[in-house]
Amino acid sequence: QVQLVESGGGLVQAGGSLRLSCAASGLTIVMYNMGWFRQAPGKEREFVAALWWSGYYTDSVKGRFTISKDNAKNTVYLRMNSLKPEDTAVYYCAAGPYSGTSYYNEATYTYWGQGTQVTVSS
Repeated sequence: QVQLVESGGGLVQAGGSLRLSCAASGLTIVMYNMGWFRQAPGKEREFVAALWWSGYYTDSVKGRFTISKDNAKNTVYLRMNSLKPEDTAVYYCAAGPYSGTSYYNEATYTYWGQGTQVTVSS
């Protein structure tokens, strides 16, 4: 049974930092494309970052967010710096087979976590 469990969300002031974690069980993350998505209130879920051999980011987080992984811990991270109120959302971890240039497409991900809330106050 595959489980992705996110943690590390919370309330932070604008300009602050958070590190989200996604602990995987039932799969080995080195064999999967790992992604982070987010959904703000009233909006559709959107791609944030993905990691295969290298990291990929949506334009709005480039230079501020960093996706990484610890294969020994089977855990993926999303380091978020210089947070803005518009980063407020529920953040989801996802895993799927390698999808080439479709890493931003949530349909290519098979497994999802339950989400963790990130709230950035102004």
